[in-house]
Amino acid sequence: MKRLTVFLAALLLGCGLMAQEITLEDIWKNGTFRSKGIAGIRSMKNGENYCILTSQGIEKYSYKDGKKIETLLSFAGLKFSSENEYVFEYSFSQDESKVLLATNPQFIYRRSYTANYYVYDFSAKTLTPVAKTPVRLAEFSPKADRVAYVKGNNIYVLSLADMTTTQVTSDGEFNKIIYGTTDWVYEEEFAITKGFFWSNDGSKIAFYRFDESKVKEYTIPYYGDLYPRQYTYKYPKAGEANSVVDVMVYDLASATTHTIDLGPNKDIYVPRLQWTQNDEVFIHKLNRHQNHYELFMVNCNDYKLNKVYDERNECYIEQAEDVIFLNDKKNFIIRSERNGYMNLYKVNLYTKEIVPLTDGQYDIDMVCHIDEKNNKIYYTAAQSEAYNRELLVVDGKKKVKKLSGRVGTYSADFSANGKYYISSYSDTDTPTIYTINDNNGKTLVTLEDNKDLKATLAKYGKERKEFGKFTTTSGEQLNYWIIKPAKMEAGKKYPLLMYVYGGPGSQEVLNSQSRSSDYMWFRMLAQKGYVIACVDGRGTGARGEKFKKCTYMELGKYETEDQIEAAKYFGSLPFIDKERIGIFGWSYGGYMSTLCITKGAEYFKTAIAVAPVTNWRYYDNVYTERFMRTPQENADGYDLNSPINHVDKLKGNYLLIHGTADDNVHYQNSMDLITALIKADKQFEHFAYPNKDHGIYGGNTRLHLYTLMTDFILRKL
Repeated sequence: MKRLTVFLAALLLGCGLMAQEITLEDIWKNGTFRSKGIAGIRSMKNGENYCILTSQGIEKYSYKDGKKIETLLSFAGLKFSSENEYVFEYSFSQDESKVLLATNPQFIYRRSYTANYYVYDFSAKTLTPVAKTPVRLAEFSPKADRVAYVKGNNIYVLSLADMTTTQVTSDGEFNKIIYGTTDWVYEEEFAITKGFFWSNDGSKIAFYRFDESKVKEYTIPYYGDLYPRQYTYKYPKAGEANSVVDVMVYDLASATTHTIDLGPNKDIYVPRLQWTQNDEVFIHKLNRHQNHYELFMVNCNDYKLNKVYDERNECYIEQAEDVIFLNDKKNFIIRSERNGYMNLYKVNLYTKEIVPLTDGQYDIDMVCHIDEKNNKIYYTAAQSEAYNRELLVVDGKKKVKKLSGRVGTYSADFSANGKYYISSYSDTDTPTIYTINDNNGKTLVTLEDNKDLKATLAKYGKERKEFGKFTTTSGEQLNYWIIKPAKMEAGKKYPLLMYVYGGPGSQEVLNSQSRSSDYMWFRMLAQKGYVIACVDGRGTGARGEKFKKCTYMELGKYETEDQIEAAKYFGSLPFIDKERIGIFGWSYGGYMSTLCITKGAEYFKTAIAVAPVTNWRYYDNVYTERFMRTPQENADGYDLNSPINHVDKLKGNYLLIHGTADDNVHYQNSMDLITALIKADKQFEHFAYPNKDHGIYGGNTRLHLYTLMTDFILRKL
């Protein structure tokens, strides 16, 4: 009898009749769908071993078989300055004689933080604090005899020989002068916070100086006390003044600093700063329109600019990353869209010759490893479909070989000697699998397959992403995914919720486990009888330059048209109720969902916007001007597709959500939209999360947020 019961239960489960119900608590509180990962992977110098970070210490493993060799450093016996300090980051010195430990981070913005830093010496078995108080960006010198760091917007250098500290700069001041790190807009839009760089021989430090005195301020109130605390910082909005950026070089031996003359035009960007293999300063320079990109090499004998690369574009240049210098000390590798797709080029520092290394009609995503000896470059790219990422290798004859086996999304972290790589793979149905592979793509060992999570997911029904394409009336073929209820009744029409982001170069139609929490929420809604779909419209990435940059100077126009086209397409399907189509988005997606419920009010019944831009004049200048130029140059581009100017068209149900402490998309966007909606006599719903930033998380916040949105969808769609 027991066997029969078990058999019947299994049969019913297989038929989807006993599938467990996905709950918001499962997603946001209980960690039911959380995958296992591998933290802090670092290849060791010999290329045969790697290290990982655990709560107990730094552990050393073999690439050949993935087996643990030893605990390189146990945290148990270490005496930090205070109790309950935990290590969240580590970095070895170049000779691996020491390791730098960072503990107890206190985040400032998205990428920046202060932390307690310690130097552990493996031979002496000593733990030494870098400073008495938290600092930023601590880093070993190449000879491991010094540590440089930033404190109070100034640069300091600690000598490990005698534990003396040298203050390199002295006039750094909050909201005025910054040394060794970056201002808010560089951190957000160029994705850098580190603003100082050791020369290869350790004799000099190149660094940024930001003068943000003329940048206008924005103030965020923080609630909870009798009088709210005010946080004021520099935020350059579209068309407004930027920081003036200088590049300086400090010589440790002479204790002197030299400022490099970047030219008379100070209204520029310096998105990256490097050293060549020959210890020349390498400066990346962008004009304010971000359509003229120059690279300069600076010899520290005369400090004169020597241009080695020049690229111009009718729209903008997608270029804010380090180039890769080759060991021949003559050439570097750069990604460029100069042939219409993101390909790789070799540039000679001295002859300035540019040699194409790839010529694919697809976008290269990331360079993973360069094997100079065998003339091979390993990279990931959207070769087969925009929503996949393959691992590929190209040789000197431009012959391309695919190393990745399954269809989905791959990344690869190579060993120092290039013999091995740790691969991460996932697809829409497969939680991330980590393997060690040789450089021919052969899997040597599986480190983590998340099979327990996959078994768990199987218990929660068969709702899944299906990928498809449709053609718009303008002739554009767009990619989408769709999630349907597991058991659909013949002849029944279901409500549709569309999810959108749509920002330039972005992608949400991806064959991976990215945004897995949202995926489970979408599956939960499918269990409740909703169809969920997502479309990557014009302007999104991995489909070449023409497709991505067609939105230039008119953000929101074509993207909205494509979401409306998608609503029409899905509404024509026999199982979709075209009178019950809603749309949800966050950030740029909130901007898009708001445009759709206003400009596309005829096609959308309901919309949810989280932290939306409502007027491009309110957003930061680096991002906005890259795609729109300044408001002074392109007033119509800013105004014609800002939702705040279309509130009179609102007909359906609208929920507006924002964190009051959003340093990225200011709460001002929602406040001024609300004012416009009231003036237009439009009813809507609004919810503000006090003291929460752009991510709206922390404590019970995400559970509360997704409960709020779920209830709204159930009521209004």
